[in-house]
Amino acid sequence: MPHRTALGFTYDCGEFEKNMDMAIKLADVAGYAARTEDSKKRGKLRGLGIVNAIEQAAGTAQPEYAEIRFNPSGTAALLMGTKNQGQGHETMFKQILNERLGIDPADVQFIDGDTDRVAFGMGTNGSRSTVLGGSALFTAAGKVIEKGKLLASHMLEAGEQDIEFADGVFKVAGTDKTVTLKQVAMAAFNPTKWPKGFEGGLYENATYLGQKDTYPNGCHICEVEVDPDTGEVRLERYAVVDDVGTVMNPTGLKGQIHGGVAQGVGQILSEQVVWDRDSGQLLTASFLDYAMPRADTMCSMEVKSNPVPTKYNPLGAKGAGEAGTIPVSAVIASAIEDAEGFPIRSMPISPAELWHLRQVHAPAAHPDPSQEGSR
Repeated sequence: MPHRTALGFTYDCGEFEKNMDMAIKLADVAGYAARTEDSKKRGKLRGLGIVNAIEQAAGTAQPEYAEIRFNPSGTAALLMGTKNQGQGHETMFKQILNERLGIDPADVQFIDGDTDRVAFGMGTNGSRSTVLGGSALFTAAGKVIEKGKLLASHMLEAGEQDIEFADGVFKVAGTDKTVTLKQVAMAAFNPTKWPKGFEGGLYENATYLGQKDTYPNGCHICEVEVDPDTGEVRLERYAVVDDVGTVMNPTGLKGQIHGGVAQGVGQILSEQVVWDRDSGQLLTASFLDYAMPRADTMCSMEVKSNPVPTKYNPLGAKGAGEAGTIPVSAVIASAIEDAEGFPIRSMPISPAELWHLRQVHAPAAHPDPSQEGSR
């Protein structure tokens, strides 16, 4: 790694074999045969699907922006060009700021996507917010540290080269003389504390353009149980091992993976836009008719991370926006194929569609188990 594929993509990094090994263990594939026998005793068909997925994310075509504005009170405003759509950006960006500058998240006002206040931004898409927006924030925080050292050295009566910064504190190397970032920020608005030539205030921004595309990847394993009488497909087990690079917030990532899987489940099992063939009238115009997945459609999921940080941005992040949903349709279709014995080539696989496919492929789909060479 990096590995250039025959199609011209260059994968940055990853541990693909380890992903699958971890997923096979997480999904208890070793116990699959026993679970299949149990399904047979209850008159059900059971199938297993395994899919390894990789995606191109956080493209290099557009830059992203971040700005940190300190107030005279020592609190700060964080302005981001990306826009939160429920992914938890506020938590994640404040977390980056806390780890980089030691600022209490309660002292940070988060502003995103406001074109009256944010200089510019390219928005949230393509798993770019953490990779590009987070890297812009990381860079802007570095500028805060450098300007803070200039003022801290004056306040501590030391050379700027002797100032160290960690955990929100400026320190004279080899001594116990310290001043906090909050104190430095407050001093930045007090001319009596400025060294000669110091530009007052503490406002820093940065624009970040990715060096190269990143490639989040992972392995999904799913088991389904199919009712041969009704065509109902039930998810029985689902396991995910993902590599999105550096994991910024494990809870947020797991939630995003869960949501992505649910979106993929809807696509493969139920969601379909239907028009009347004669009139062109949309028949699935409301959620009363459009079949989205519900809580009882899903099964419990096991999710683990195998992070391999990329070298293409300072955070080591690859992106997680689509990581949950990309393999889902394929892995469930594969599991249904394994259970039924015929190929699945269209979506959604509703009970009616599955019944129709059985008629097309019967009797080869379900041969007599007593016959030699049967599945």
